[in-house]
Amino acid sequence: MRVGIAADHGGFTLKEDLRGQLAAAGHDIVDFGARRLDSDDDYPDFVIPLARAVAAGRVERGVAVCGSGVGASVCANKVPGVRAGLINDHYSARQGVEDDHMNLICLGGRVMGPMVAWDLLQTFLAADFSQAERHLRRLGKVAALETKATSEVGGEAAISA
Repeated sequence: MRVGIAADHGGFTLKEDLRGQLAAAGHDIVDFGARRLDSDDDYPDFVIPLARAVAAGRVERGVAVCGSGVGASVCANKVPGVRAGLINDHYSARQGVEDDHMNLICLGGRVMGPMVAWDLLQTFLAADFSQAERHLRRLGKVAALETKATSEVGGEAAISA
């Protein structure tokens, strides 16, 4: 599989470890940086090009790593066509792909070790989207958010008393 990977300083060490494991497993890796540890770098500088590559289909799946994974997730989900999830467990790594067609996994370099991260990444890469009608319907509603005003999508808005 062609896999894109990116990280800032908070995820650099974990990215390097995962990149090596992906290569050893036979994946084609596109590294979006960082290329060196720099405590002043910013995750959007690496995550945005990765997310754009995922959305454009230049890579099949993406891996973004920052200190907690939160910033990478927030950033990646701003790119239309990206369905990124912050993953810390096996169920979500699999279910995110099967039900929600997640195409970019976000991991925290400061909150998990390399063995757990590799295990979660393998689960993510092995999963396939189910194509179930209910999931396609839901994804259509989510995709509509990228082209329509939020108020035009979804059900009735909650009314505060």
